[in-house]
Formats: sequence, C-alpha cells, structure tokens
Amino acid sequence: MEQKRWVMLENNPDVMNQLATKLGLSSDLQFYDVYSLDVPELLAHIPRPALALLVIIPLTPAWDRSRKAEDADKKAYTGSGPDEPVIWFKQTIGHACGSIGLLHSVINGPAVDFIKRDSDLAAIRSLAIPLDMTKRAELLYHSEPFELAHKSVEQAGDSAADPMGEREGGHFVSFVKSGGKLWELEGSRMGPLSRGSLADDEDVLSPRALDMGIKRIIKLNAEGGGGEDLLFSCIALARRS
Repeated sequence: MEQKRWVMLENNPDVMNQLATKLGLSSDLQFYDVYSLDVPELLAHIPRPALALLVIIPLTPAWDRSRKAEDADKKAYTGSGPDEPVIWFKQTIGHACGSIGLLHSVINGPAVDFIKRDSDLAAIRSLAIPLDMTKRAELLYHSEPFELAHKSVEQAGDSAADPMGEREGGHFVSFVKSGGKLWELEGSRMGPLSRGSLADDEDVLSPRALDMGIKRIIKLNAEGGGGEDLLFSCIALARRS
C-alpha cells in the first residue's frame, strides 16, 4: 500500500486555529504569533500561562547529529494507558507533521480541559490512550476526521500550498508542560522527550522552558558552525485574550 502524503501545513495562528476548531478545541484557546524569545514587550500580547509552543525549524546538520546521537540507543517507545505522562504519536503519514504537532499541543497538559466533549479531538484522544505506538499510528493513519480536518486547511496561510506536498520548511516540534515537566513532542523521534522540570509558576514561554526547548536547538546550531541566524516559526497556545 502506498504511503499517504498530504500537503504540508503552514505554521501560523490562522491555520492552526482553524485546524484546532475543526477538530474540536474550544474557542477559549487560540494560537498566537511568538515575535521574540527574548524581548518581554514582544510577548506581552500572549496571555499567560502559555500552554504549548508549536515550532517549525530547519533540520540543520548540528541538530541532525544531536538527534541521531540521542535516539541511537533508544528502544521502541512502549508508553500507553491513563498513567502515561503525555500522549505521543509516531508519524507515518507523509507531511502530516503540522497536524500531528497540533495534536500533540492540544491533547496534552492543561489544554485537555478545553477539548469539546463528543468532538473528533476527544474521540482521537480517548481511543489513543490505551493503544501502543504502532496502534496509535494506525489510528491516525485511518482516521477520516483527522484527514478531512488537515485537508480543510491545506490552502490556508500566507503562502501557496504545494499540491505535491514538497514545501520545504523543516520539522514541526511541540513543547508542552505536563506533570511539572517540559516535553518535546515530534512524530519523527523515538518517543516523547522530557527536557526537565518546571516550577508551578513556569510555563512554556518561561526562560527555563525556552532554554531547555527551542533555545537548546538554536544553541546547537550556533555551536555547530551554523551561526545564530536560524529561520524558524513559533506560535503559542494560550487563552483567548
């Protein structure tokens, strides 16, 4: 059977808000542009706490080396069940990384409380909880509501969608706070990655979370000879202002 390949989504609030709404996230939450990681005034428009960061970032040589080294000795992820700290999906659909990143952002942590009952999002989450990694991937692969939601926003955004699904952009990564830890969630890794503990008053935009998350990747690139000018897009999930 030929692998499904979708059109890669653009990482901006308009696209992801439409997708989240289509799947069943309450309009009490929305995504916001993150204009800076360092200037408080440029983050002031985002209500706190921020519940998730969704980032698309190029796979630089330094980050690629780091990922391979980190994943080299990892065994297949075996997490499942209600006590699992986060729900993670292995990506098996080509160019579905944006939709899976959105999914990781809204079905983990405090955002769960904003999922509408009897929605497609609630159904996907409920069905996924008891499943292992392989069965979860199959669940998404064969989910008609998930596919229809993705396709409904393929043409949204500021740039023209590539009908062949070849838009270059990098990797979508979701950072969420759950169980007092910062989690890095990406469907092309070996499983969810705990990046460290966060205090009760620290959210995903706190200095510590940024240092353990997106800034860690930026630093890898800078130290690996790639320079500090790394083009990426970052949006934050928070309450509607």
